[in-house]
Amino acid sequence: MTGVRVSVALGTHNGARFLEAQLRSILAQTRAVDEIVLSDDASSDGTVELAERLVAEHRGSGGAAPDLVVLRNDPPLGVTANFEQALRSATGDLIALSDQDDIWRADRIERAVEVFDARPGLQLVASGARLVDDQGEPIGATLFGTLGLEGTTLERIRVGAAFEELLKRNLLTGATMMVRRSLVEAASPFPPTWVHDEWLAVVASVIGGIAVIDDELIDYRQHGGNQIGVTALELTGKIGRLRAPRTERNVRLRARAADLARRLPAIASDRADLAEVVADKLVHEQVRSAYPRSRFGRIVPVLREARTGRYGRYGLGAQDILRDLVQPV
Repeated sequence: MTGVRVSVALGTHNGARFLEAQLRSILAQTRAVDEIVLSDDASSDGTVELAERLVAEHRGSGGAAPDLVVLRNDPPLGVTANFEQALRSATGDLIALSDQDDIWRADRIERAVEVFDARPGLQLVASGARLVDDQGEPIGATLFGTLGLEGTTLERIRVGAAFEELLKRNLLTGATMMVRRSLVEAASPFPPTWVHDEWLAVVASVIGGIAVIDDELIDYRQHGGNQIGVTALELTGKIGRLRAPRTERNVRLRARAADLARRLPAIASDRADLAEVVADKLVHEQVRSAYPRSRFGRIVPVLREARTGRYGRYGLGAQDILRDLVQPV
């Protein structure tokens, strides 16, 4: 991709503790980035000043320093709106998303650009990640392994069935993504019911496609201050979800499905099948959110909904059936 401009959309909020390592890894890429758009959500710990100093030092040492654009939010916008602002302000043809507390492998940008170069219509490239602790030490797990993004699911994304998989659950993480600016334009404005990376992924899946690099191109830091992180899919975590109240979650899922049904057919107007599919998913979430409060009273309507096949098409099948049967209100 000769002459392509690459931006980084970096969302920060009180991130000075980890930001230096992240920025140094961005500045050390084998394929230099052209621009860093830092959208700061009302930090109070010198985050912006640290970023300005590090970029200036890199430029002073003779390095190819990118343009640094700083956007300051006061009051804070929140994670999704903050990233949307950074993405929409970026001028690059390709835009890499960056959390403030991760570390990139030196070839992250180069590898993603190569994939875009090979597939001109592609809209989004994501990669795997190594999970590390707050000191940057590996914790013996990978992002794909934790999310269950292996085997059949990964292969379905590769063969163009990402949309069908994303209707069931989110599979990709923003910190590993690079997107075309055309995707940001198509997806804007981001609906407030969706997290930015989930929305970008589902839109990309219907207007050009998604590619996944099955390699850990970043160290994805897990610590108590993560605004959005990953939770290991262990037995204790699954049991905890069965004990969690259902009402708020189901209202949120219904609102997300409503925004999906409203927005996606217009974004991908050449996909005649979309309107029916997303409308059917909305019906599924409306049914789930309307179940009776008592567990006993849910049995018949849950089993009735299960017979439609929608639990498998738009969720995790038996796992979601069990959740709807046993979760408290």
